[in-house]
Amino acid sequence: MSSLGRKWLLGSTLLLAGAFGSQANADSWTVTAGSISDQQAVFATVESVHVVAARTQLGGIITSFSVQDGDNVTAGQPIATVADSSMAAQQESLDADITGLNAQLSQANVDVSRDQQLIRSGAIAESTLDQATTAQHVAASALKAQIAARAALTQQIANGVVRAPVSGRVLLTPLTQGSVVLMGDSIATIAEQNYVLRLDLPEHFAPLLRTGSPVRIDSNGTPAFGQVVHIYPQIQNGMVEADASAPGLGSYFVGQRIQVWVLAGARPGIVVPAHFLTTQYGLDYADLRQADGSVIAVPVQRGEARPTPDLPDGVEILSGLHVGEVLAAP
Repeated sequence: MSSLGRKWLLGSTLLLAGAFGSQANADSWTVTAGSISDQQAVFATVESVHVVAARTQLGGIITSFSVQDGDNVTAGQPIATVADSSMAAQQESLDADITGLNAQLSQANVDVSRDQQLIRSGAIAESTLDQATTAQHVAASALKAQIAARAALTQQIANGVVRAPVSGRVLLTPLTQGSVVLMGDSIATIAEQNYVLRLDLPEHFAPLLRTGSPVRIDSNGTPAFGQVVHIYPQIQNGMVEADASAPGLGSYFVGQRIQVWVLAGARPGIVVPAHFLTTQYGLDYADLRQADGSVIAVPVQRGEARPTPDLPDGVEILSGLHVGEVLAAP
């Protein structure tokens, strides 16, 4: 690894660990030196890890549609119903067949019971009983087959309920109620709820990019922090792609471009909490606690904001402070 890569990794580790100071209490801050990770703004696209189509298992007409673009759904939630009118006619026919076979089986049971009584008295031949028993078995088998056929048809009709395959947000509903569909047609496209930031970085970032590298999003003035979770191994058109996770991505639109800060190097410096600084007449001051307990205000040169997860209001100090000095809260 190059010296720049080692320096960058060390800087990111120190920065995330809050190496710029130790807060003994809420009223003081001890200044220490650390490695400042320089950051560069790039654009990232909010993407879903998986985009899945909810498909119908039955051909027919959409009789109900319960979602629209942008709705949140959970896995297994019914989103549409597809019906085939011919199946309802088949179901009625099977019901009639089952009713007739039930009556036929009942008559066969009566015949067998009567023949069993008559054969004891010798009124009929044994072959007559055999014929009645065979008719009973045929009726029972036919009834069982029709009941199984009706159960299969009922399951097929139940497959007309289209359910969300994953939990997430509905991106597209290309069909409406009343549309004719075939088996396998897509009813809705759903983005899985686990969103990521798709980063497109210049290829000179490739030697520095690592899984776990921190990223920062400034959302409504409040920094949010994430990390790189996947790096794509191919460079295309001078750009390297990577995916980063970050909190709160579910509130963005899929495909939305947002500004993201990524680490671009490291250098030594001092970072302190911004609330330990005051501004008067255009100059920035920090209150230093002396050995005797007194406090004096010294002018400092404020640099850029350097927020971290442990120091969300961190700001770089270009001059005016030295390692070991203790800041007092204003």
